[in-house]
Amino acid sequence: MGGEFQFPLTPGKPGHEASGEIYAIGSDVTDLAVGDRAAAWRDQPMHVPGCYAQYVALPANNVIRVPKVLSAVETAPLELAMCVGATLVKLRAMNLLQGERYGVMGLGPAGLVAAQMLRAEGGSEIIGFDLSPDRRAFAAPLLDASYDPREASELDKLDGIIDCVGAKNSVEWAMDHAQYFVALFGVQRQDYTFAPRHYSNLSLIGYPGHSLQAAQYALESVERGALNLKVLSTHHLPLERYNEGIDLLEKQQAVKICFHPWE
Repeated sequence: MGGEFQFPLTPGKPGHEASGEIYAIGSDVTDLAVGDRAAAWRDQPMHVPGCYAQYVALPANNVIRVPKVLSAVETAPLELAMCVGATLVKLRAMNLLQGERYGVMGLGPAGLVAAQMLRAEGGSEIIGFDLSPDRRAFAAPLLDASYDPREASELDKLDGIIDCVGAKNSVEWAMDHAQYFVALFGVQRQDYTFAPRHYSNLSLIGYPGHSLQAAQYALESVERGALNLKVLSTHHLPLERYNEGIDLLEKQQAVKICFHPWE
């Protein structure tokens, strides 16, 4: 289930998915150095200042060094990619990524990452599903096809589907249209019904949680060109225009907002 927010928020919250240059290190830090480029792969707890700031202090084990040739825009969403990557790492370990046709429910930022990762894992046909025609259009370059799930009931079953929505209707639709697995990434807010019709071949895969292994998997995908995180940031704003960015997100006129604290 999703967490609850405590107001007022700690300064800098809810800023996360950050990337930048290391300005200073603690005396016990040995695997990072001043001047390294790094990205936060794990979010800070709610009571700790967030990343909407020019400087932010992070535990060394919450960041990962990234190549200097990659810009901050290319690496800031690494935390999200780690989250999605945890699902892919689990599916790979279970030998479930042996098919060719995969689906992604929900074409927001997580769905865009999942589509690219499934392609990199050998999927020859990646199909997206979203109720929003605008999101389907934006995701089109990363997909072989996309549908409103309400209008795709006759579609042949896919080998597997990653759900990035979490809604009961979304997950149960995915279970009806996947042959071998449905992986749950979206935040669960209701119980799902795994019905007798799903018993024969279908595996329902829970979310494994965050890990440095998943962060490394995501970063390696970016480094070899299999994962483009830059495409997620449709708008770039200075931090003082934060309210404008939130308005764009609420109206679904942006996929992700990249705030630049130094501008």
